[in-house]
Amino acid sequence: MSNKPSNELYSEHSIRVLKGLEPVKQRPGMYTRTDNPLHIIQEVIDNAADEALAGFCKKIRVTLHADGSVSVEDDGRGIPFGLHPEEKAPVVELVFTRLHAGGKFDKGKGGAYSFSGGLHGVGVSVTNALAKRLEATIWRDGQVAKLTFSGGDVIEPLAVRASGGAAGGDRKQGTTVRVWPDAKYFESSALPMNELLHLLRSKAVLMPGVAVTLVDEKKKEQQSWQYKGGLRDYLEQTLPADTVIPIFEGEGYASKDDGSFAEGEGAQWAVAFTEDGAPVRESYVNLIPTTAGGTHDSGLRDGLFQAVKSFIELHALLPKGVKLMPEDVFARASYVLSAKVLDPQFQGQIKERLNSRDALRLVSSYVRPALELWLNQHVDYGKRLAELAIKAAQTRQRAGQKVEKRKGSGVAVLPGKLTDCESRDLGLNEVFLVEGDSAGGSAKMGRDKETQAVLPLRGKVLNTWEVNRDLLFKNTEIHDISVAIGVDPHGPDDTPDLSGLRYGKICILSDADVDGSHIQVLLLTLFFRHFPKLIDAGHVYVARPPLFRVDAPARGKKPAAKFYALDEGELAAILDKLRKDGVPEGKWSIGRFKGLGEMNAEQLWETTLNPDTRRLLPVQLGPFDFSQTAAEMTKLMGKGEAAARRELMELHGDAVEVDI
Repeated sequence: MSNKPSNELYSEHSIRVLKGLEPVKQRPGMYTRTDNPLHIIQEVIDNAADEALAGFCKKIRVTLHADGSVSVEDDGRGIPFGLHPEEKAPVVELVFTRLHAGGKFDKGKGGAYSFSGGLHGVGVSVTNALAKRLEATIWRDGQVAKLTFSGGDVIEPLAVRASGGAAGGDRKQGTTVRVWPDAKYFESSALPMNELLHLLRSKAVLMPGVAVTLVDEKKKEQQSWQYKGGLRDYLEQTLPADTVIPIFEGEGYASKDDGSFAEGEGAQWAVAFTEDGAPVRESYVNLIPTTAGGTHDSGLRDGLFQAVKSFIELHALLPKGVKLMPEDVFARASYVLSAKVLDPQFQGQIKERLNSRDALRLVSSYVRPALELWLNQHVDYGKRLAELAIKAAQTRQRAGQKVEKRKGSGVAVLPGKLTDCESRDLGLNEVFLVEGDSAGGSAKMGRDKETQAVLPLRGKVLNTWEVNRDLLFKNTEIHDISVAIGVDPHGPDDTPDLSGLRYGKICILSDADVDGSHIQVLLLTLFFRHFPKLIDAGHVYVARPPLFRVDAPARGKKPAAKFYALDEGELAAILDKLRKDGVPEGKWSIGRFKGLGEMNAEQLWETTLNPDTRRLLPVQLGPFDFSQTAAEMTKLMGKGEAAARRELMELHGDAVEVDI
């Protein structure tokens, strides 16, 4: 065993600065999917699709070669291969070897791409970093350029020759990228064929008139897709059952005179309602598939609900005592949605979910009036759809009443400070444990009273790590929490009765400061120690209120707007976007929320309570199992563990940025 002092093991020499594509090779999982190479191939396909979206590409061809490589061909403009004016290197080389080098940044300034799935200039450089070999061939301006890489490094420098034209087997314009994925970075080197077929077919659907072809050299098979009917044709072919009413399709895009959105932003959709079968739901942003949905999906849901609700109210179709919820309308809806957003914000590099808050308003503002008009033009169809939604609402309410009866008179008297919700459906109900009475007041006014309950907590909650379960109820706050949620305290090996649970989501809502973090930790300690089965079942959440608010002035025809940021990183991104939109430096004002009590009801709803736009983190065990987590918690929360805590702080204190 080495007796070397620890400070010698950790010195100036311990710090490495990863250059070029090294970060991708060291941590590929941060940049792409590592279960198989499909996503790195998709990055190349997405670039070809961006050319089609810009109107320059009519054919995309993907070939699976016998040697395990994949090539993607398009007839777009071709990647420029001249020298970059600042970097003094061929542009095509920069695109494949530098992170954050690309042509999709200056969207608001009439750049090369107005709308694109590409954002950061990261995608194909990741493909290159994780490939044993990559060949790029470009046809452009009467010339042919070829460049070859291995593991992200150039092995055959750029070679340019004159094009021989069609007679010499050369195309007029376009790009071909051939990739040999490096198997060591992936769990499996095989491409999932079903996913690839679905991806290519959906690209053809979303780009009417563009021909997409897949060639498999091994099987000597070829498939092509070209949809002239677009989304409607695709949805009709994919639906598992007959529709209740004809497919509702439409589109809406902002004009240059639109004060709220950039020119060209909008959406195209096809929606079908069926009584049977699993719904088909696919959404895209700038042709990128968002498998986990996002704010554009929420916009479609909101638009559908508001339109159907308005139709039902206009024709007085709602029976007495029935309350309509968005899920009643949406539960039997199948749809394909294709949104165009100028500067989309995604969750993660693989872009599985859209986070842009404005997208909800964007999609909803086009869907709602279009559906309202359509329903009132086709009243019979409107009544059938209304009947389907009302039936769903009645079924939901009956289910809630049954549960209530079964619980009977054994329910304890609910705490007086609990402002309860009206619904009894666990799938919808949520309670917010709110720090402080003032924030509790804003939450009560801003909440959705149908599904959201509020329980304000006064002062710091008791540290319950070493409190005996029988003595827990001596503390009023803990007694009120237990009674409100309808579950008794229990241990990890107990089988508690969860039938009395009153809320599907129990959300901790505290200030974004040190005190707020302290209260959050104390409540998490309570749930982990005395209500572990609620964490196991995924009922406990932490709400993420914003720390900053940015007020931007009117920009041309865009009105003044408010933006919210969770932290310093998001604040910097918002300011970058404002600069891009042409707002002069310093013309915006930045406000910092000292606590939830500073937010009015509307702000709290918009940022923290609204299910469509909020950030809500589910509480789960991390890399440790239950017993390891319990040991770490003992170190942090145990009364006799001051020495262990000191050691932890000395080891990791420099990793924490404390916001005081």
